[in-house]
Amino acid sequence: MAAQLTCTTTINDLPDVILSNIIAAVSDVRSRNSTSLVCRKWLVLEHSTRSSLTLRGNVRDLLYRFPTCFRSVTHLDLSLISPWGHPLLSPTSIADPSLIAQLLHHAFPSITSLVLYTRNPFTLGILPSLWPNLKQIKLVRWHPRPQLSAGEELNMLFIENCPQLNSLDLSTFYCWTDDIPIALESHPTVAANLTSLNILNSCFPEGFKSDEISAITRACPNLKEFRVACLFDPRYIGFVGDEGLVSIANNCPKLSVLHLADTSALSNSQGDRNDEGFTQADVKFSVSTLIEVFSGLPLLEELVLDVCNNVRDTGPALEILNKKCPKLKSLKLGRFHGISMPIESKMDGVALCQGLQSLSIRNVGDLNDMGLIAIGRGCSRLAKFEIEGCKKITMRGMRTLASLLKNTLVDVKISCCKNLGASYSLKALEPIQERIQRLHIDCVWDSVEEFEDLDGYGYGFDLNVNDGGETSSNSVGSEDTFECEEDVFMFKQQKRCKYEEVNGHANGYIGRSWERLQSLSLWIDVGELLTPLTAAGLEDSPNLEEIKIRVEGDCRLWSKPSGREFGLSTLLNYPMLSKMHLDCGDTIGYAHTAPSGQMDLSSWERFYLFGIGNLSLTELDYWPPQDRGVNQRCLSLPAAGLLQECVTLRKLFIHGTAHEHFMMFFLRIPNLRDVQLREDYYPAPENDMSTEMRADSLSRFEDALNRRPISD
Repeated sequence: MAAQLTCTTTINDLPDVILSNIIAAVSDVRSRNSTSLVCRKWLVLEHSTRSSLTLRGNVRDLLYRFPTCFRSVTHLDLSLISPWGHPLLSPTSIADPSLIAQLLHHAFPSITSLVLYTRNPFTLGILPSLWPNLKQIKLVRWHPRPQLSAGEELNMLFIENCPQLNSLDLSTFYCWTDDIPIALESHPTVAANLTSLNILNSCFPEGFKSDEISAITRACPNLKEFRVACLFDPRYIGFVGDEGLVSIANNCPKLSVLHLADTSALSNSQGDRNDEGFTQADVKFSVSTLIEVFSGLPLLEELVLDVCNNVRDTGPALEILNKKCPKLKSLKLGRFHGISMPIESKMDGVALCQGLQSLSIRNVGDLNDMGLIAIGRGCSRLAKFEIEGCKKITMRGMRTLASLLKNTLVDVKISCCKNLGASYSLKALEPIQERIQRLHIDCVWDSVEEFEDLDGYGYGFDLNVNDGGETSSNSVGSEDTFECEEDVFMFKQQKRCKYEEVNGHANGYIGRSWERLQSLSLWIDVGELLTPLTAAGLEDSPNLEEIKIRVEGDCRLWSKPSGREFGLSTLLNYPMLSKMHLDCGDTIGYAHTAPSGQMDLSSWERFYLFGIGNLSLTELDYWPPQDRGVNQRCLSLPAAGLLQECVTLRKLFIHGTAHEHFMMFFLRIPNLRDVQLREDYYPAPENDMSTEMRADSLSRFEDALNRRPISD
């Protein structure tokens, strides 16, 4: 009888303390949701260990669909809870604003971090004060600023009880630049408590002036993280020069993160591939000023200096940066010239920053392949490397850098470089293609046929290897130039390994694939096709999960596209692909007034979305093209019809607006449960009473969506 009794131990036999720690370690939202469905015990433990929550939907639903079981949440995101940024709390809300505020406080008593869409200043006056332990707050607004006096809106936030506030993020909050220094100077206690301030906002037309930056840093002497959009252009009064930069180092010596970027650099728009990298004017701060700033910030770990004019001969300053800031791990430079100019294999400039793990270079006019190789030699710990707008870089130099960093490099961006189109970029990254995880390239369809003759190893810089295996005197470095001499001979063995045709596409090295690539980002000019992507060398990527495609250009210059469809069916080569960002927001055309012989935006949307229903996508973010003349970014009928064919979708974010009857198409997607219309671009339309933006229209769609039975 005893032999028939068996004792089975399951995970539920673990003590609740251990099991709760296991569930708390799960970060993926869908995985946590699945965990809560296992049993009642797991449901309770999942709810009690969740620390972050984002509420979506309509404010009118808060009274009867309010989640009250997440008592341990410390980070709460309320920026998506109302359609198009309508006020969450205001005297004109459907429900009593005081009642909603008390419900929020009762349901989430432990909030220390808050994200809030605040179109109406009334929200700032009542909500943050509910949580006296609030430490971090991020404000979001894309609609125009209310007509208030300078600083008045932020005064409502600071004047309430936020004694522990140490982080303020205004990077997506449209306001005036003079709102911020006035508010900080008026509340010295709040300003002195701040350790993180993010005002790196692309909505500012010019950026902060020198005296405004001085006032902000003087009011916040304990800042450890400071991100700010600056006015560097010397043509404007108050531009940031020597005095403004030095004031940052003098006023905030504890900084570990410093981002200074011109507003023109914050735009995602593609630059000119033929740009030489030099502008007509230089900035008005000197290299000696940079040295003084670097010397005054010894704790720097992350630095961004992205300006709009030339900064010349910066090599000596970057060498001082390496000496004075030994903790530096991440560096981004824009329009900095002379960053790496090795002479007789002697490294200089940024190549001496050996502790860097992330390096981004933009519009460096004099950086050539030799300088790039020196960076690969010196910055041997780089895991992330971005290069943009560097005309002199070629495939050979990029390939050599990839070979030198093959043990560390996993994240690469190559953009707007004249000599590095799609095929050249992929060919250059072959030494690391088996380990790279994130990649951005430009879909400029070049050919690598002329580079079949790479002397076997693909370096092509007079790496004359004699019979004894020693590098000759005209090589790029000394005995430590290439620690991977075996790779040179490995490439030589592969010299005869020509591209073979497999299913009509070039297959690169036989048996090699982009097996660890998880995220792919692409830029493509309007009218161009996506179909050559696999032939360019990216046909085998078995684990690709996410793709981001940005289409940019003026389709008014085209009478019609170059093909019937954009080529999304090409992505069927990636079996694990489940997430897509298709951004046509910078594609400009005619909304309703296309002249004879021209296509309107609805026809272009059909072109770009044709075939999307064949992909097994679960998440889609889509930015419709726009007519800037009427500030319209609206989903068209063909687009709605094609999107409804995505039967596997669970989340659909449309970054624009749509008519109600178009939205009803999406009810045919069986598992769709999260739909958002988002005006998260500036300037968002102020008139919310047009047909496609009426709040009642979305409410009816939400009701219909919530009435459907969904399996999980």
